Amino acid sequence: MANTVLRTKSASTSHHLPAKVFEELEIVRDPGNLFHQTIEQVLIAADLVKLKHHQQIILAQPKNEIMVHFPVLMDDGHHQLFKGYRVQHNNTLGPYKGGIRYHPDVHIDDIKALAVLMTMKCSLVRVPFGGGKGGVRCDPRKLSTDELRRLTRRFCSAISNQIGPDYDIPAPDVGTNAQIMAWFADTYQQMMPEHTRQGNNRIVTGKPVELGGSVGREKATGQGLVDVLVEMLPELDIDISDMTFSLIGFGNVGGWTGRLLEDLGAKLVAVLDHSGAIHNDKGISCHDLTEHVAQTGAVGGFSEAAAISQSDFYSMSVDVLVPAAMEQMITAENALLINAKVVAEGANAPTTPEGDSVLEERGIEVLPAILCNAGGVTVSYFEWMQNKSSLYWTAEEVDERLNRHMILAARRVKLARVKYECDMRTASYCAALEQIGRAYDLTGVFP
Repeated sequence: MANTVLRTKSASTSHHLPAKVFEELEIVRDPGNLFHQTIEQVLIAADLVKLKHHQQIILAQPKNEIMVHFPVLMDDGHHQLFKGYRVQHNNTLGPYKGGIRYHPDVHIDDIKALAVLMTMKCSLVRVPFGGGKGGVRCDPRKLSTDELRRLTRRFCSAISNQIGPDYDIPAPDVGTNAQIMAWFADTYQQMMPEHTRQGNNRIVTGKPVELGGSVGREKATGQGLVDVLVEMLPELDIDISDMTFSLIGFGNVGGWTGRLLEDLGAKLVAVLDHSGAIHNDKGISCHDLTEHVAQTGAVGGFSEAAAISQSDFYSMSVDVLVPAAMEQMITAENALLINAKVVAEGANAPTTPEGDSVLEERGIEVLPAILCNAGGVTVSYFEWMQNKSSLYWTAEEVDERLNRHMILAARRVKLARVKYECDMRTASYCAALEQIGRAYDLTGVFP
């Protein structure tokens, strides 16, 4: 009976594409556009849960799209102009919430898509936030520490009138970390009158613990993913204490996921990152690999594993594959090679729609990102609450509260899958949209 809960046949493919909403909003659908892909998936689920038309069109576009250009003094004495974004998708359930990324490929439509996913993610795990996302188009690896600090301070000042500790709360994402959040928070506070600065450290989450950050925040996304696997895998006949897994990406999410799974008895056999892929049938020590990556910046050259091709990595026989890097990594081509029972999405939107279709046709279960990746924003909410109350929780309290949120979210997805007879990804959106729809039904649209 348990297997039936997770393996209900997909019904999402039978639903018409949300062409009418796209046409009404004058969106010219581009199959390769991440924002269009994301909205299409949301609207398919919205149709299943019978979300009202006005609610669908509201969710199909962000509420606010902010673009800024700002100069930064570089170490050689010249000024360089950077482009930054902050997209605020929806705040029906609470303040906008979402990370800031520094990456050369930051584009407005990708940021819009990630803001939508944050709206869905917060609703699914029932934290009182809406969805936002931001970013700066830059390569942080090519910037010195001083240049990163100046860039962060200038970006914060450029968007300071559009964010606030009870309005829009950024956090770390790809290319950013606790140190960058410390600079960001300090910049925001310095721009406030001195007598109002106390409490404004909650303008961002993911801060260093010394500046009001929460213990457990650094590992939160990986911990949340592991909590979901502990809940889901027994129903897929996989023993987590005896399973094999592979990772795409070994940064914060991949590294913590690997170490936490290893501590539960699972065996990492392959890793892929920007430097290439490595493999060891006998197992790769995640703790040793973490030290190697801290020293070298990549998994390549790790002495306890052999280098393999990317195609060999995807073809590796494992119980669980965890994509924990960038978006759109699992294409149709890669999905044809995957030899895993389960794909657990640790990254945001790592699977293309074509890749999704291939995985479904091949019977590979996909545990979707808005469920698996939600641990980070959940502990960000905990940090924000601790800042507001000036009370701080122990690591055990954080883990216990996070586990409760993740388990209940996983169960909502399983129930929605049965209720709407759809695939797991669509079910996750359905479970999120039910909450948003109820909120809109209660408030209506002003005036």
